[in-house]
Amino acid sequence: MAKAKVYFTKKLSPETVVEMYKHLGVTLPGKVAVKVHSGEEGNQNYLRPAFMKPMVEYVNGTVVETNTAYGGARDTSEKHLKLLKSHGWSEVFNVDLLDETGPDAVLEIPGGKVLKRDLVGKDLLNYDSMLVLAHFKGHPMGGYGGALKQLSIGCASAAGKANIHSGGTDLAPATCWKNHASKDGFTEAMADAAMAVYKHFEGRIAFVSMMCNLSVDCDCCAEAEDPCMRDIGTLSSLDPVALDKACMDLIDAATDDPGQKHFLKRVESRHGRHTIEAAAALGCGTTDYELICVD
Repeated sequence: MAKAKVYFTKKLSPETVVEMYKHLGVTLPGKVAVKVHSGEEGNQNYLRPAFMKPMVEYVNGTVVETNTAYGGARDTSEKHLKLLKSHGWSEVFNVDLLDETGPDAVLEIPGGKVLKRDLVGKDLLNYDSMLVLAHFKGHPMGGYGGALKQLSIGCASAAGKANIHSGGTDLAPATCWKNHASKDGFTEAMADAAMAVYKHFEGRIAFVSMMCNLSVDCDCCAEAEDPCMRDIGTLSSLDPVALDKACMDLIDAATDDPGQKHFLKRVESRHGRHTIEAAAALGCGTTDYELICVD
């Protein structure tokens, strides 16, 4: 497999996101789903709609989200739609809650290490292409959250999230936490699910990651720790594995940042890098990449 191209700039702005997408040299066809993180109620670190606005408008996309498998402001369609409005998403964009109604769509995963199928919101099948806008940061269970998490947990329905968290043994959000997979089982299940969505849109999918507000906690946390590291920049790629690997390599390189060790402790304690390794082994992308600086 040839080296993947990952573009990088230290700049961070709404306009920069568009420029980094342009560097990919692609035009996403047809109806474009733009995957974002809507941010849990109470979270202070998620990227607001205004930051995403130029990019979503540039591809004439529809913002897509899915319900959660844990209690909070996004675990039912009724509550999540209310939050999407209060956080400004549906005020600025056309928004599609992919699993607002069932039944879920099923994506098969031939060769999946843990999962044999991925359950996604049925509306995902209405789109011709996807743009993944990932806020790279930590995560309380996955160690970190980036492009692969947006493909896996991010596109899965509530039942699909339970399926991933339980390593394929439980589809019920109410009970999957009691049957949670091991650290490696969970990260491998995330890799399997990421592969399913990536293959579904293969050749019609692009990724931009923003390395800012670098908390050890995800935007899914209502009570998240404040950012511990300095902002790093914006990256883009057509390869989600290479993109996440490049983001982690930039974290590793930030040895002068006093918050680096704290961030890495979260990643390593959850075996977070194993998601990247597992996804690469599946053929979801490659860890062999060329970092192209465009400052």
